[in-house]
Amino acid sequence: MYKDLKHISTAIKGCDICADRFAVTETRHQPRPVAWLSETAPILIAGQAPGARVHESGRPFTDPSGDRLRDWLDVDEQTFYDRSKFSILPMAFCFPGYNDKGADLPPPPICAKTWRAEAMIHMPQIKLILLIGGYAQKWHLPETKKQTVTERVAGWQAHAPFIFPLPHPSWRNTGWLKKNPWFEADLLPVLRKQVSTLVKE
Repeated sequence: MYKDLKHISTAIKGCDICADRFAVTETRHQPRPVAWLSETAPILIAGQAPGARVHESGRPFTDPSGDRLRDWLDVDEQTFYDRSKFSILPMAFCFPGYNDKGADLPPPPICAKTWRAEAMIHMPQIKLILLIGGYAQKWHLPETKKQTVTERVAGWQAHAPFIFPLPHPSWRNTGWLKKNPWFEADLLPVLRKQVSTLVKE
């Protein structure tokens, strides 16, 4: 058990438990944990894992997915990267690497098992959790494990206003957004209102 958020943040930053795992991926990269914890931020973004661009920058969501996510939330970069407003705690803190087909590997489960529960304990001030993708949704909403991401997102009203399940903002989901216009028409206005209220507090 870590004393406080500062101590666990320092430990996370130095974590290398997946070094051997990453060394045998196609990218053969070193661990570089990217997680932003905050004692004051009311909003938590629970993503999947950093991508290659975030691994290079060391800053979360510095990619097209981040641009789309900020658009969904109707916030600018200055607000998004204000740690008094947003915490960012993905299911895995490091870029998992690519498989031999060039696709992102899934987030290693050991990361969440090692850090997540305790990190959440040290952020009791959180008032809104955004669950981006299936991995985060299954961890935070274990009762929905048998559901698909679409089913969870479609059932967002059962969890609002404290939790919003969201699809991943990747460009790969552009087709999903076209097939599910209710997401932008019904869910996003409610989410944006909640975000706007919290960032102004």
